[in-house]
Amino acid sequence: MKEHAGAPFRAPAAAAARASPASARGSAPESALGPTSSPGEHADGPLLALALAKLALQVAAITRYGYFRDELYYLVCAQHPAAGYVDQPPLSIWILGLVRAVLGDSLIAIRLLPALAGAATVFLTGRIARELGGGRFAQSFAALAAIVVPVFIGTDHYYSMNTFDILLWTLAALLALRALTAGTPRLWLLLGVVLGLGLLNKISVMWLGAGLIAGILASPSRRVLLTRWPWLAAGIAVLLFSPHLLWQVQHGWPTLEFMRNATGRKMAVVSAAGFVAAQVLAMNPVTLPLWLAGLVWLLFARAARSARALGVMYLAVAVFLIAGGRSRTSYLAPAYVALFAAGALVLERATAGRARAMRAAAVAVVLVMGAVALPFALPLLPVETYIRYARTLGMAPSTEEHHRMGLLPQQYADMFGWEELVDEVERAYKSLSPEEQARCSIFAQNYGEAGAITVLGRRRGLPPALSGHNNFWLWGPGTRSGEVMVVVGGDLEDNQRVFRELTRVGTVRSKYAMPYEQDMPIYIGRGLKIPMRELWPIVKMYV
Repeated sequence: MKEHAGAPFRAPAAAAARASPASARGSAPESALGPTSSPGEHADGPLLALALAKLALQVAAITRYGYFRDELYYLVCAQHPAAGYVDQPPLSIWILGLVRAVLGDSLIAIRLLPALAGAATVFLTGRIARELGGGRFAQSFAALAAIVVPVFIGTDHYYSMNTFDILLWTLAALLALRALTAGTPRLWLLLGVVLGLGLLNKISVMWLGAGLIAGILASPSRRVLLTRWPWLAAGIAVLLFSPHLLWQVQHGWPTLEFMRNATGRKMAVVSAAGFVAAQVLAMNPVTLPLWLAGLVWLLFARAARSARALGVMYLAVAVFLIAGGRSRTSYLAPAYVALFAAGALVLERATAGRARAMRAAAVAVVLVMGAVALPFALPLLPVETYIRYARTLGMAPSTEEHHRMGLLPQQYADMFGWEELVDEVERAYKSLSPEEQARCSIFAQNYGEAGAITVLGRRRGLPPALSGHNNFWLWGPGTRSGEVMVVVGGDLEDNQRVFRELTRVGTVRSKYAMPYEQDMPIYIGRGLKIPMRELWPIVKMYV
């Protein structure tokens, strides 16, 4: 055997002698992970079927309820290709730009890729179970668990960087596991590519990288750090991420300002107990025994020595997020796939032989509880039916931000009100004379409103909206003077301080939208008291 990163993990001669043809095709070494019920057995057929089931589930709701707030913003970002944005790296925007150019910007066009990414995550979760030594049942059950997770289902419903984040974490976990057990150098290089793309998609992949390092240091795999391969992987990741780093430098590190403001002004404080409770709910309570068993197995089982880094990685990221005190529940979600895979392996071994009837019971319980939780993650129900369903189960709308809630949780409320908004703005804009329309700008308070006006209003002849929120501010005030402006919302006194003449001309009404988007005034302002070049720095809002 050649000297490479896997040398410290080389299988003992006795174990090598027992290697089967199946293991030669790439299954996890028995010496590292212990005997399994079906070592090296492929379950790609069942995994593909489960992935397609997940895809069908997402497609069934693909046009409900309407554009999500972030989708509208992302579509505008895609019209401004760059190496970075105030609130995110560029990869998901680049991908959306390609989708938009090929398929358009309909709900089906932009939501198909997230649905496919979610299906891929299900398949890869099963493959992680196989790498851990799981047989067909373990692989299939791990994939099934990944299907019923509400935070996964909800994330995969609309276009955002988060669906790719989950997929890239899952692929990174699979590659890290293979690299630590098989030790093939090219696996480390592939891991570096995945981590680099992950960083280019979402900066929180830094938690994954730091967690993996902590996991390797705290496990028997630490000797691999004496080789060059993990460091080459890190170098590749940094190289791929460097265009965004350069963009940050050129623009004065806007994302750091955004993160400070979001943490201090937007995100609600969450206690450690509250964070853990939210994890249980977001991952579906029925999966709690599964991922807890997987975590314990990864941390303490002798058979899990080469995979221990994944368990430590989960703990390290969880501790970091809890210590922060203002983390979203979804930030830790991608780290659960390895726990599902390990937990499914534990269940498979515990139910071998006479106890196999328990497997059918476990599958049935997961399916039933998954169905119960499904309407809270995927908008399959008509909105009024959903409201009655949630009330029956005692589930009040909630958010992780400092907002008053309405009839719907925020992930659903943010899909309502956009057409009503554009209707009112169009009415105000078209009440102007042709001369005023030629000079008129439209100003919105946040990127959701500005995105809706820019994307949906384009079909109605409206000019692109301006806003001080995040990247809209960075794009600037445009070329119009602002002497005539349609203003969406905002504080009345603030608006009066800006214009010599201010007239309220409409009200946006949508009972399902977030409360701060309901009964929202529409103004026409004339005669700026402050030149636009002086006003623009004042309206900046990175949050």
